Amino acid sequence: MHLVRDALPRPAGRPVVSPTPRPVRLLVCGNPDRGDDGAPLEAVAGLLPGLPPHLLADLDIRNCEQLEIEDLIELPDGCACVVVDAALGIAPGSVVTIPLTDVPARDAASGPVPRSSHVLPIGQLVAIAEIMRGEPLVGSLVAVGGGAFGFGPGLGGPVSRAIPALQEAIEAALVDAALVPSTVGPA
Repeated sequence: MHLVRDALPRPAGRPVVSPTPRPVRLLVCGNPDRGDDGAPLEAVAGLLPGLPPHLLADLDIRNCEQLEIEDLIELPDGCACVVVDAALGIAPGSVVTIPLTDVPARDAASGPVPRSSHVLPIGQLVAIAEIMRGEPLVGSLVAVGGGAFGFGPGLGGPVSRAIPALQEAIEAALVDAALVPSTVGPA
């Protein structure tokens, strides 16, 4: 008997996941001395020790107090990106995950629009980076709604209670970003 790899046909157009994960850069935005802005830092610090080794192997973690265009332009070729931020425009303590390719087109009619305290809104940063790179960014924005961004340590109650949900969303975004799908045509 001979072993034949992928001997059975697959349905047309069904994604197949590569056994080699894609590298992922995790951009963690926030300042722990500005109230709810510290939520991404707290969530990631608690999440990292429990991540599976295969996710950690190709994970590059960067702390950026505020997302800058260079953070997105300088992504290595073939690298996905997950941006974690605390934002306005989302109910405090609510967690949203938005594919990076969808962030520039978001508007009030399509759901919550995360707004950060950054110089440029995240959607504009993503759009500019995609133009400068000449290709769409692969990955997601994971944002938790914040209520208080003034100086002073400590998270507000809704945001503090949302840390486990934020960690779950970050891990799911990392898993999705690491997948290298390819489409299999008709068998």
